Amino acid sequence: MQCAECKGRGLCGLERCPIVSRFHAQARVKPTDRYTGSAPSVFVGSFGYPKVGGGPLMIDDPDHPPDWIARGLAIEEIVEIRARTIRGSARSDRIAGGVQEIALSRSPLDVEVRFAEPIRFDLKFDGTIAPIGFTGTIRRMDVLDNARVDRSVDRVTSDTDLPATEACEILHTSGIDVYRITQLLTAGLLGRRRRIVPTRWAITAVDDTVSTRLKRKIARYPPLDGILLFYARLFGNRIVCLLVPGDWRFEMIEVWGRGSLWAGDAETIVRDGEGLTRSDYSPLAGAYYSARLAVTEYLDAVRRSARAIVLRSVTGDYWAPLGTWVVREAARNAMKNPPLPCSTLDEGAVKASRIVGFSHWIPRSRLLAELKTQKTLSDF
Repeated sequence: MQCAECKGRGLCGLERCPIVSRFHAQARVKPTDRYTGSAPSVFVGSFGYPKVGGGPLMIDDPDHPPDWIARGLAIEEIVEIRARTIRGSARSDRIAGGVQEIALSRSPLDVEVRFAEPIRFDLKFDGTIAPIGFTGTIRRMDVLDNARVDRSVDRVTSDTDLPATEACEILHTSGIDVYRITQLLTAGLLGRRRRIVPTRWAITAVDDTVSTRLKRKIARYPPLDGILLFYARLFGNRIVCLLVPGDWRFEMIEVWGRGSLWAGDAETIVRDGEGLTRSDYSPLAGAYYSARLAVTEYLDAVRRSARAIVLRSVTGDYWAPLGTWVVREAARNAMKNPPLPCSTLDEGAVKASRIVGFSHWIPRSRLLAELKTQKTLSDF
């Protein structure tokens, strides 16, 4: 249970997480004190907030998870890419202009960076962000290209009277994906009181903000016509979504099987749920908001409301922590697949159990128990 909650942050007291140590063999970049090449994205750390350091992520790759999936990359290949990625770091006020230019551009920009000393292997992650192999303190950075900015991005980032929540909604509605919105928020380009935001906070903030806005739209839609079951698998993560006609409710149950990344020898089950409003932070952390985003995107697209139960089953095949984008994209893939119709709620629960390979999630589901005992207007 402790590993599932810690996710590599060192809560056990060991000098080095044995799970993280698996990555060290993947580091194939020789230490160097300079870099010239592509910088597809930016990263801001959270240590010492608000006095944080940030800079470009440097790699000959788009650094875009949907692109990794479209290319059919395996976990090993993604780990190799991330192990070669270099995170440049400097005081945000020193390189803010360059960082913002990289974040604004719809395509990667080339940069020339001199480091104060050779880069070092310093893999860190917290279950939300994708791992990064190398880090180096920036002595000087020059952006060699001009940013190519989408019109909607230019309009929103230029409006300093627009609240960050509305900016996220407008960008998402305009077709800008959450990965780019996260970059803009991280670089301090959104909102009235603009400031640099740690990347791992920005990831969850964007998922939460966009899906919260979508929930309010969904509340005005008529309910689904029937019970639907969606399923997908990605990198050892099985995602099942059971949608039941009704007003918005959401529940997620996460099961880490024996021998999986964070569970060790004992299976771990964690759940959380909500109604139309929510004020506290989920114990499932970023995975909860990533899955909720995928469900709300689907319901908004079909203009229907529903009560959703999302099951995430993590097997031993998921040997490397890649970040909450895995949950987001697995859930999105599930919602794109043809749904399995279910004539009754019990049939849906049985099919869901068969897909994830166990049924002991059923007694832990509060929403399922509520659906079985409470009537809604759609039942009449």
